[in-house]
Amino acid sequence: MFPLHRGRRLRQNQSIRSLVSETTLSPSDFMFPMFIAEGENIKVEIPSMPGIFRRSIDLTVEEVKELFALGIRAVNIYVKVDESLKDNTGKEAWNPNGLMQQAIKAIKKACPEMIIMPDVALDPYSIYGHDGIIKNGDIENDDTVDALVKMAVSHAQAGADFVAPSDMMDGRVLRLRQGLDAAGFTNVGIMSYSAKYASAFYGPFRDALDSAPKETGEAVTEPLEVVAELVEVVAELVEVPKDKKTYQMDYANRIEAIKEAVWDAEEGADMVMVKPGIAYLDIVREVKNAVNVPVTVFHVSGEYAMIKAAAEKGWLDHDKIMMEQLMCIKRAGASLISTYFAKEAAILLNSSK
Repeated sequence: MFPLHRGRRLRQNQSIRSLVSETTLSPSDFMFPMFIAEGENIKVEIPSMPGIFRRSIDLTVEEVKELFALGIRAVNIYVKVDESLKDNTGKEAWNPNGLMQQAIKAIKKACPEMIIMPDVALDPYSIYGHDGIIKNGDIENDDTVDALVKMAVSHAQAGADFVAPSDMMDGRVLRLRQGLDAAGFTNVGIMSYSAKYASAFYGPFRDALDSAPKETGEAVTEPLEVVAELVEVVAELVEVPKDKKTYQMDYANRIEAIKEAVWDAEEGADMVMVKPGIAYLDIVREVKNAVNVPVTVFHVSGEYAMIKAAAEKGWLDHDKIMMEQLMCIKRAGASLISTYFAKEAAILLNSSK
């Protein structure tokens, strides 16, 4: 009679373990973040993210085709904006002929079934590296939201399937929904970065886009060649927040994340996101239990870089730890995982079929 229950009966071999596995992964669980640069035939590796590149649109399109063939069905795209196009308003973000808008059109033309979720935030377009417009030493919430609506509508006009606001401004999901609907884009969804923490794990990403917050006065050190442009920048100099903690969340907080996700769902978000991933799995589960929309998790650049560095040193088995982390994110409640490992993981999953 002893013991009556033997858990090991269900662990005896791989066939049994696969029968009772509670969580599974497939390539369609992944979204691949992509960095896009100006020019043609450009492919530049990001030093702090081995295997991840900034690509020009032509090479991005080819990569998207490969991703789709592997079973990946969504891409999250970011652009590296030329310094001469940056200011404190972010107006380049809604330029109908801007790099982001061109990229969306090219990807959708080449691979119509790929779901495109462009980033909606002003930091790549800001001379200060912040996600919003700076006034009186702070990020002006409502003016920033107005700019984000213009940005999101321009993405929808270019062919985006979802817009992905990553800015953490208050009320922006409702305004984005209203703005998209008013422009006739009722079927364009919103994947909101609802619980985005002020995290040190984002470092490599900011290297990729040169979007780290800049100190007051730093904008004038940019290599602007035209004196008139330099005068304009000097005139715009204001006191600049040193970090993003006035809008991104405090990593000490849990209940706040639930509140933010619930608010976004109530305002019309079709998906909510928790960011970062592995260090925040408790938040993923809390959010999953609190909302009735799919939960996306961003397995961020720092988490990617740590695995790559440890594997290069021989301290971890790269593929095993990669798959374990992705499985744990899915187990915690993710419906979709945005990860720089998407392509590698998809290849591994396909090879094991």
